[in-house]
Amino acid sequence: MNNQTSSLEYSHFPVMLNEILNLSALAKGKKIIDCTFGGGGYSRKILKTSKSSVIALDRDQRTLPLAKELEKQFPDRFKFFQIKFSQLETASKEKVDIIIFDLGLSSIQLDDLSRGFSFKSKKNLDMRMGLNEMSALDAINNLSEQELKSIIKILGDEKEAFKIAKNIIKHREIKKITSTTDLVKIIERSKKNNYSKKINPCTKTFQALRIFVNKEITELINGVISAAKKLKPGGKILVVSFHSIEDRIIKYFFTNFSKNKSRSSRYFPDFKEKDTSLFEAYKNDFLIPTNKEILENRRSRSAKLRYATRSKNKFQYPNKLIIKFKKYLDLESVHV
Repeated sequence: MNNQTSSLEYSHFPVMLNEILNLSALAKGKKIIDCTFGGGGYSRKILKTSKSSVIALDRDQRTLPLAKELEKQFPDRFKFFQIKFSQLETASKEKVDIIIFDLGLSSIQLDDLSRGFSFKSKKNLDMRMGLNEMSALDAINNLSEQELKSIIKILGDEKEAFKIAKNIIKHREIKKITSTTDLVKIIERSKKNNYSKKINPCTKTFQALRIFVNKEITELINGVISAAKKLKPGGKILVVSFHSIEDRIIKYFFTNFSKNKSRSSRYFPDFKEKDTSLFEAYKNDFLIPTNKEILENRRSRSAKLRYATRSKNKFQYPNKLIIKFKKYLDLESVHV
């Protein structure tokens, strides 16, 4: 294995790996889709410790060297596709036992400062995970003030979204914004000293732009819907999320499309309707990283792992999920 591949592999920490393995119950060997291959942490461990087969997906071209190495080591049990996980149905004709999503940035992406994901970068304002229509540079220099305000406020939960968007417009009227440094200065000037020292003032705006550029909410919703369609009865979908929007979507999906979905009111009659639920009873449980893992990998501290088991019912498209989160989908559909 060359130095580049080794560097990628060992800079990556698969979040909540032990919990993922325990929930997957791999003793008898299963068919698994790893929707976010990244540094290959989940796929590699599954292949080395069980007889399971893995189909891995990733939109990021820089994951390809690691994937090729695993294809050489496990030619009969590992396949890789350079696609978004919203396209997971195209990767396998057969239904599978386990589908894993590890959302958000991988260490590989965040640690490569040339890609502009981090406000520590001095390089181009990019933020593309791969297979993108636009970059953060395109968005910052071409979207309207109202569009930028909505993106920063809704996707970043940034209270100063109006000031930041306004100052972005003022700056680009004089000179094009070309680097993360330019954007950092605009954000810091907009927030002045009105921010907590516990969090960098740029964090929320950078998160919002990254989510928008990569259509992360659209990808997530389409991805988990496809996963529900592709799972065998009794199969599990496991999702590790890192921010509140992601977790809200997964919690809503598992809760409202499970067998124990509550009635809108206990005073309404309990009509015996046909059971069309996608998942078995869901208890709204989630797991978080151990203290030991957080000490070893600080980036895991905000992670939540939710999981649900596919019911035997025929797949029916969950339209209510689309309706519930329409404002995010509409926001991400904006083009430059």
